[in-house]
Amino acid sequence: MAMSLLNISGGRASMKRMLLLMLIAGICVSIEVVFGQAAAKGNGTDVSSSSSSRPSVVNIGTLYTYDSVIGRAAGPAIAAAVDDVNSDPTILPGTRLNLISHNTNCSGFLATVEVLQLMVNDVVAVIGPQSSGVAHIISHVVNELHVPLLSFAATDPTLSALQYPYFLRTTQNDYFQMYAIADIVSYFGWREVIPIFVDDDYGRSGISILGDALAMKRAKISYKAALAPGASKSQISDLLLKVNQMESRVYVVHVNPDSGLSLFSIARGLHMTTRGYVWIATDWLPSVVDALEPVDTDTMNILQGVIALRHHTQDTDLKKKFMSKWSSHKNSVGASGFNSYALYAYDTVWLAARALDVFLNEGGNLSYSSDPKLHETNGSAMNLSSMRVFDGGQEFLRTLLRMNFTGLSGQIQFDMDKNLVHPAYDVLNIGGTGSRRIGYWSDSSGLSTVTPEVLYTKPKNTSASSQHLYSVIWPGETSVVPRGWVFPENGKPLRIAVPNRISYVQFVSKDKNPPGVRGYCIDVFEAAINLLQYPVPHIYILHGDGKRNPVYNEIVQAVAEDRYDAAVGDVTIVTNRTKIVDFTQPFMESGLVVVAPVKEVKSSPWAFLKPFTFQMWLVTGAFFLLVGAVVWILEHRINGEFRGSPRKQLMTIFWFSFSTMFFSHTAWTWCRREHCERLGTICADHLAICSVDYQFKLHS
Repeated sequence: MAMSLLNISGGRASMKRMLLLMLIAGICVSIEVVFGQAAAKGNGTDVSSSSSSRPSVVNIGTLYTYDSVIGRAAGPAIAAAVDDVNSDPTILPGTRLNLISHNTNCSGFLATVEVLQLMVNDVVAVIGPQSSGVAHIISHVVNELHVPLLSFAATDPTLSALQYPYFLRTTQNDYFQMYAIADIVSYFGWREVIPIFVDDDYGRSGISILGDALAMKRAKISYKAALAPGASKSQISDLLLKVNQMESRVYVVHVNPDSGLSLFSIARGLHMTTRGYVWIATDWLPSVVDALEPVDTDTMNILQGVIALRHHTQDTDLKKKFMSKWSSHKNSVGASGFNSYALYAYDTVWLAARALDVFLNEGGNLSYSSDPKLHETNGSAMNLSSMRVFDGGQEFLRTLLRMNFTGLSGQIQFDMDKNLVHPAYDVLNIGGTGSRRIGYWSDSSGLSTVTPEVLYTKPKNTSASSQHLYSVIWPGETSVVPRGWVFPENGKPLRIAVPNRISYVQFVSKDKNPPGVRGYCIDVFEAAINLLQYPVPHIYILHGDGKRNPVYNEIVQAVAEDRYDAAVGDVTIVTNRTKIVDFTQPFMESGLVVVAPVKEVKSSPWAFLKPFTFQMWLVTGAFFLLVGAVVWILEHRINGEFRGSPRKQLMTIFWFSFSTMFFSHTAWTWCRREHCERLGTICADHLAICSVDYQFKLHS
């Protein structure tokens, strides 16, 4: 349009008007670009990037306790992962990850405050927390705002419930760890265990799964020893004294890593780490031991003989390179100790980065919108409206669930239950100044001395015969497998009923001296008790008034009704009594015999006649002769064998009758050639023998 005006007027005034129009148009374009950038920034994008769909900066939040065993290892690993992602041109090109960290201080309340502050920054994912209890709380926040929560240390099995769709565990589920412990208990033949656990979501859920796993192995939890979070030493000591008075000597310790060592220290002071005791610790203990730098000999002394489970991670070149980098930079980055949670934290950052790269490549948009459910109350200082819903959160979650790559901890891939595939643990035996690996556990093979990577390539086999571990050095520096139980100090002795007889006192009778009874039966019982490798407390209780012999049926009935635990005496084994109680093998004869006359029976060649009476044999013989006569009547006119002299014919009749006694007529009979049909087979001669197993007819 400006060119048209210039051509028409051709004057100076027209030139000025043209320049003015061009200036106005340039101003409008500038204003449009400014407003376009502002709108793009409001939607979480930056137009300065190479692509309008890729932002230049993406915020990722972290929630964990800085000053903790897990936090001191996870913090540097997360920072190192963010640096590696930002320096890798193949992942998120043109986009930089911005890490926003918040400290939860092992508090559910502070974690709630911190996650609300974190959500104001429009993060695409939250890495953490390390506590299962905190994860339960903040899962409700991320569910509302559609932000995936990637936890590298929250192992509570109940977090996999459908109630928490945006929670994704990037470490192993305690469900598998409890089944590994159940396999260890079954492998050594123990039947009862006592779990000592912290009474929170993490502890209760894990022990609940342990009870189910033990039940499948025909074992059980005899007592649940719960500790309050942050329990004092006196509370721990009281609990250990209580469980020490019980029967089971197999203890499963499932507590927090920051306070678990104090339990073993108190147990050693109570002499509960000596011969005969069994201590099994979950993965919290190796995370503490691995982080000890330098190794504390006092700490290792209280852990001698303990069996522990550690997350299995394959020794790949990638892992060795990372550990070498960790060792060379641990002083500069402030890392105090390495454990397996550092590997899972590192892989979690890479999981988020790879999934975000795929999400953006597939046209995903990092946009946020206001949540109509968030309404500010009058006078409230909480800026709830600043928290916005991640519009692409659900699609980003689906992208996370279909990721599959190899990280420091192994294969990062999720199954249908949102658990990492191929769960596996190292079975450790702590001794000396370190730990010794005695085997592995995986869900495909159970306990084995072969690495899980090899076993996962073979068919699944969890049979009892395929379970193997190397030898264990138990508490007390012994290689003998502990029995796993003792008679409890506060247990009741066995109540043994003894008949108070007045006759046959040699078997059993009352005695003035301890134990209050004597006799042959008592001597046998005491000898059997002394053969056992463990003591069996028992007391004898006399049954009867001592004026007459007691009724033995009453003693047996009392045992059946649990008024006595057993009975010792000359109790006769009869059918009615065996229906209500169990008897030992008889150790003496009853003295009762049955006298019966004995006849010597001589054998006879006519013994075959005994099955039938004489009259029955006469009737049978008459029928034989009748059959022979009938056959003679039917055959003598056409069959030459039934002709001849009367003597010959009579002999033929008797022979045919006699043959029926031995069923020979069912095997063979005489017939003429033209009368024999043997399924197409013709007799060789004019008179031939044909088997009646085949069909034949006699023609008239």
